[in-house]
Formats: sequence, C-alpha cells, structure tokens
Amino acid sequence: MADSISYGWTGKILRVNLTTGDITTESTEPYEELYIGGMGLANKVLYDEVPANTDPFSPENKIIFAVGPLTATGVPLAGRTTISTLSCFTKGFMPVDAHCGGMIGARIKQAGWDAIIIEGASDAPVYINIKNQDVEIKDASMVWGLGTRETTEILSRVEGTNTCVACIGQAGENLLPYSCIINSRNHSAGAGTGAVMGSKKCKGIVVEGTLPVAVADPQAVADLSDYMLRELIGSNNNHSTPSTQQEWAEYYDSGSRWTAQNGLYWAAAEGGPIETGEPKPGELNTIGYRCMKSTKDLGKVAEAYTVKMGGCHSCPIHCHADMIVEDNAEYSYMSAGNTCLPNSPWKRFSSGWKIDQDDETMFRWNMISSNLVDDLGLWCNYGQIWRDIAYCVKNGIWERELPPEVYNSVDWSKIERNDPTFLTDFLHKIAANDSDMSLVGHGTNVWAEKWGCMDWFEDSKSNLISYLGFPTHHAADDVFQAGALYNQLFNRDCMVHSGTNFARQGFPEEMKHQIAEEIWGDYNAYNSSDAFTPINEGKVNFAWWCVTTDVLHDSLTLCNWVWPMSVSPERARDYRGDLDMEAKFFKAVTGRDVTTDDLYKAGARIMTLQRAMDVKYMGTTDLRNEHDRICEWEFTIDPDMQPFEEGTSKLDRDDMTTAFTMLYRQFGWDEQLGCPTAACLDDYGMGEVKEDLSSLGLLP
Repeated sequence: MADSISYGWTGKILRVNLTTGDITTESTEPYEELYIGGMGLANKVLYDEVPANTDPFSPENKIIFAVGPLTATGVPLAGRTTISTLSCFTKGFMPVDAHCGGMIGARIKQAGWDAIIIEGASDAPVYINIKNQDVEIKDASMVWGLGTRETTEILSRVEGTNTCVACIGQAGENLLPYSCIINSRNHSAGAGTGAVMGSKKCKGIVVEGTLPVAVADPQAVADLSDYMLRELIGSNNNHSTPSTQQEWAEYYDSGSRWTAQNGLYWAAAEGGPIETGEPKPGELNTIGYRCMKSTKDLGKVAEAYTVKMGGCHSCPIHCHADMIVEDNAEYSYMSAGNTCLPNSPWKRFSSGWKIDQDDETMFRWNMISSNLVDDLGLWCNYGQIWRDIAYCVKNGIWERELPPEVYNSVDWSKIERNDPTFLTDFLHKIAANDSDMSLVGHGTNVWAEKWGCMDWFEDSKSNLISYLGFPTHHAADDVFQAGALYNQLFNRDCMVHSGTNFARQGFPEEMKHQIAEEIWGDYNAYNSSDAFTPINEGKVNFAWWCVTTDVLHDSLTLCNWVWPMSVSPERARDYRGDLDMEAKFFKAVTGRDVTTDDLYKAGARIMTLQRAMDVKYMGTTDLRNEHDRICEWEFTIDPDMQPFEEGTSKLDRDDMTTAFTMLYRQFGWDEQLGCPTAACLDDYGMGEVKEDLSSLGLLP
C-alpha cells in the first residue's frame, strides 16, 4: 500500500477540453524525473502538444496551470503556480510562462492535481469548477463582463467560501494581449494569459482542495523549516540587513526591503495600530513584520492606510501590502493589496510627463489605479504599458495618430483637476480593446511599428531590453553582465531574482565579493552595478546559476523573490547561507535522494527545453542573432563615459559577445548560435526533443 503513495507529487494531471466537454486524467510520472513540475512540466506539455505557428487565440493553443512537488507540503515559500501558453504580445507569439502567488497553487495541489491542462474553446462563457476529484464545466454567463473582484465574490458564494477563484476581467474577455489572471484578490499571472483564457471563453477556475499532500518525512520538513526560518531567511528579496541602523544589526542598508523599524506602524490595523518594531533574526514570530512594503513602494504617506502585510500560501515574509482608503470606494474599491510594481501604477504612468501631485493625491490615485487594473485583469508587462502611455501622451503620438473622436473621448483635463474618474474612464477604455488607443496593450512592437516609433526601443527611458518587446527586470543596472545575459533568455520580462537577491542584501561590498568567490569561483564574479569589470568565468557561473535556480524554483515551486538561501542575516554564520536547502527539502518531501548539482542540472535542462521551444517556434537555430538581441541603448547610455568606467552600467559590445559565447558553452548549447545541440540534448536525457528538432532540420 505504501508503495502506491506519490510523495510530493499527487501523481495526476487534469485535462479539460472546452470544445468537447471531455474531462480526463493522466499520470504525472512521465514528467517527474526530467522536468520536475511547475514550469518544466507545463513547458513540456506545450512543446509536445502545441505546434509552431499556432494562433495564441485558437482552440489549438493550450494553457497549463502547474505546481511542483514542494507546493503545499509545509516548505516555506512554496506557494507559487506556473501558467504556460503561447504569448500573444511578444514578437512571433513565443511560448511563455507566467507565475503567480496567492492561494491557487496550494488549492490545486490539495485538490489532488499536479497540473491542469485547458484546451479547446467553449462557444459560451464557462468556468471550471474543481472540488478535489469532482470536476465540472459550468455556465459563466452570470459573471461574464464583470471584473475579477465581483467575479470572485459571486463564484465563491455559488461554490463555497473555501474555494480559490482564479479568473479574468474585462481585459481578458476582450482579448487584450496585456491581460492577466487574478487569484486571491490581487495575485496576478500576466504575460497575456488572461486573453488566452478569454479566447477559450473560460472565465476562470474555481478550486476547492481538502486532500492531504503526502510527504515522505514530515519531521524532516518541520526541522528544516525551523532551521531555515531561524538562521537563513531574510526579508523580501532575501535582504538580510535592516534598512535603518538598529541595535542588533552589524550592518544596515537604506535600499533593503527589511524595512521594519521602531516608530513604523500598520496604522490602519484592525483593533488599532501595530508597530513593526525591530524584528531580529531567529525570532520566528516576528518574521512577518520585517517587510513593510507599502511605505517602501509608496512612501511615508502609505503608513496611515496600511492594514497589514499579507502574502501567499506558506510564506512567512509577507511582502504583499494590504491597504484601505475609504474615500476611494466611489472610484473603485476602498481596499487594495499588492506588491512591487502593481502597487504604484499611477506613479509610474504619470512620471513620464511630470504630473504635479502632492504625496497624498499621488498615493490615492495609485490605490485607485491599482484596484482598477487588477479588477479589469489588465497586465502592465512589468510597467511597460505605463512607460508606453507616457511616451505617447508626452510626445503627441496619440493626438497625431488616433481619430479625434477617440483621442477626445478621454477628458485629459481631469488630471489637472485631480478628478480620479479620469482613471476609471481611461483604464476601462484600454481594457475595452475596441479602438487604437488600446494598442498600447498589444505590445510595444505593435503600436511602435504602426505609428513609426521604433526608435522608442533605442531610448533608455523605454526600459525595453529586447526587440521581442519586453522590458528589463533587474538587468545590467542591477547585476552587470549577468543581468544583461539572463534578461535575454526568456520570452517576457525574465523575473529572475536570484542575482538581485544576492546583490542587494545590504552587506558591505567586500563581503559580497568574498561570498561571490566562495560560490562562483571568482572575487569579481560579483560587481556593484556601477563598477563593472570585464566578463570572466565567475560572472558566467553567476549568470548560469541565476537562470538555473530561478527555473528550478518555478518548477519545484518556490518563490524566487526570496529563495535561494545564498546569504543569512545571522552573524554567527558569518552571514553565509545554505545553497543545499532545495535538495534537503526535496529529499524530505519526495524521499528521493538528490544533490544540489542534480537539481541544478534539472534547472539547466528545463531552460534548455525552453531554448528548444524557441528554436522550434522561431524556425531558426540562430538564437544569438534572432532572439538574444539587447536593445541598443544599453550600449549607448552615458555617452560621455566608457564601459567599465565607474558610475555607469553601459555595456561593451565585444565583452557581451564573449559573455554570450561563454554562457552558451556553460549550458552546453552551440557557442555561436546559442541553440541546443544533439550532444547537449543527449546529456540532458532529452532524446525525444533531439529527434523532433532533427526531423525539422533545426539542430546545428
């Protein structure tokens, strides 16, 4: 009997065909050894089942929700979900994976599933209702046309308040490429996944899970968790020093996201204000106070409106800022919750043409716009839509290119009058996707090419790093050549945080160099972002590690906004972390004895699968010149400075050519083309992928 238990994995994948209504089950086992789960599993399904040149909005495209063997097992920060499909916003409609936190991943796992494959398309609006093994396709006509908040409330009342709803808003229904899936109120999975769901007339999935998740050694999981929380974990991005000088801390850094301090409050907390205080390493019950994300993102004004920090399933950090602004109820919702970029959309949107608002007004507009974009299911492409809108308004592009009735349908004077109904009107027009104003939500390539603005890609203010149409996400400005490299390997903003988690944890530069040498083999594997040295093997090891750990985390699934444990806040450990934690937890959960190197090879394999997908979908082996093209401004910023001069993150062309060659070699890819070779696919055990690419003439 014990032999039939699948530890970590549930052993089952759910397949729902919305065209035929068929609901079937299949085994997870074919994916476990090589592709683990999460991103690896989802991308392998996409590779095997969705041909190149498939229209992202056709029934033949699929969208796969996948979790990993560590999800919902008691492992800290193991609450994320990978959602893979064909992108509807990058040039060439490349395979893409979105990632979200919240509660949906845990509920999928607790319902007994490792993945949900949604295929085909319905003729009428539906949602998929999952209660453990009972699965139904149900009529969604009563929530079609509604935002994510109201949809969630209605479906929770219909199906029960123990469910988790992951749904789309009007942006997804209207097939706006910049659309997302929202679960647990404000946790989003972007990359156009909302529009793919909309094309299938699928409003969302509703999941109730009450089944146990089998763990091989529960006591080992508990012991490892205690060890990690006491000795290793920092704050958001694993920042391991406080942002202010505190009695317990040897170091502090103003940029740290360990922002708790005496005199800082969750001022709107139920029952009265709660002081964050100075939580110390080793105090398990105060970890959730460490990250005061509301004031970190929005300034001191946000303190008065902060109810608490929230977060995802199994997360002790809580980087999700829950705020309430009662006066905003007439414009959207009075409660808001988010983290990082969606927390301050108006601030980013308006900065492009220097709108003058005081801190209080700016904060209120941020909260209104944050609620609106989440309710509409409107994705920002890591802020790109706001930068693009600002460019179009400031430079008169819309006034020049849009029909007068479309341009004048927005009352721009409301901004000067500080009338927040501007936001309601404007954002609904974008989400409606019924005029050329919405082209900013189709991707920069689309509107820039149509309106003759391709020079925007060469402007550093655009923040675009790839000609495929996505922006930087902790790139050269953060972790030098490593950031520039890993920002090119994906088909959307890369969301790789392993590097920035190390670079920004707040320790002195000398210590970071020392730790970098210990981990990646070279004192200059790490550089501060404005003091580069030329590429070397240590930096390439660092870049490879950043990619490999990120992909591994998205497959296990773990939160790469905190993992890996490269450093520690504990002075007694000399601030050194423990990079074997993933392998230790993997063994405790699954019972399978793996090493850290085994897991890193699995991460490299899954990244190689994505490169094989790029080759297949682009129809070329020359990924160096067709895929990995850094936008020109990275080489031309700071025109009066030279690369490697202190004070600039300017890249050197020859240096980056060498860097790509070295990184390709590290993965085992063709050094000149950047694509998988027959030998590397054999080494990774990917014989069927080798045969497929060979049959297509796409092996070098």
